[in-house]
Amino acid sequence: MAQNKSEFIWFNGELIPWDQATVHVTTHALHYGSSVFEGIRAYEVNGAAAIFRLGPHVDRLFNSCKIYRMDVGYSKKAISQAIIETVKVNKLKGCYIRPLVFRGTGAIGVNPLPCSVETVIFAFEWAHYLGAEAIEQGVDVGVSSWRRMAPDTFPSMAKVGGQYVNSQLMKMEALSHNYVEAIALNYDGFVSEGSGENIFLVRDGVIYTPPIGASILEGITRHSIVTLAADLGYTVREAIIPRELLYLADEMFFTGTAAEVTPIRSVDGITIGSGKRGPITERLQSEFFGILAGEVQDRHGWLTPVA
Repeated sequence: MAQNKSEFIWFNGELIPWDQATVHVTTHALHYGSSVFEGIRAYEVNGAAAIFRLGPHVDRLFNSCKIYRMDVGYSKKAISQAIIETVKVNKLKGCYIRPLVFRGTGAIGVNPLPCSVETVIFAFEWAHYLGAEAIEQGVDVGVSSWRRMAPDTFPSMAKVGGQYVNSQLMKMEALSHNYVEAIALNYDGFVSEGSGENIFLVRDGVIYTPPIGASILEGITRHSIVTLAADLGYTVREAIIPRELLYLADEMFFTGTAAEVTPIRSVDGITIGSGKRGPITERLQSEFFGILAGEVQDRHGWLTPVA
């Protein structure tokens, strides 16, 4: 998907033109992947932008920085306000927002501590990550030969740039096999997540999803869907999921800021359920997108208006 541009980027406390937001070639993050980021969406509600779950996204950004010993240099309140301001100054309504904290210049070497810590926020218009038709028709995916990290190699709960090299390998492999997306297994060979999404499956009316210990990112959309499923009376279980259970699911879907709620219609060429979006997936989508469109009450206070 082509990169859209907006007018301004928030860079270390200042709003500067998009094309002037540059870094030096000795930036530590370019060489060693020492960046922490978030993906956030804003939706158009009653003609204005409303940011989805701003607080939890900022909390996770700071938690990732804490794990990687990066001092953001701003308070959570300041970063939240900067995110709102970035959307506002660019006159955006529905958009994708990317806060990024990274190690800048100061030293060439694995040790990141001598380097500066830089913070940027940019936002741009962005459509459905896996394709507009995917929300209704679903996507074809394959189990990747690449596995998620073991718990004593990388911290999966941190959203760190360098760790997404693993995701890139999965995504490229999936595309080369004519799949839209990949499903990763964890270090024990059980289901983990997609290259950039959490995964759910439905069997006999019960919704299952891998636990935090399966090397997954603690997704905010994942948490939202678990909450909505409980609201609607469904049973949700965090469980260790063997690969073969994927093929026996009645329904399956991805969740994530980019993917939102996207049905999966086949895995490894095996049709899931009827090969169409299932009724539980559709009902969860309806509730989720209804809240984001302002058509269903925002009963959990997930939307932050940009006014």
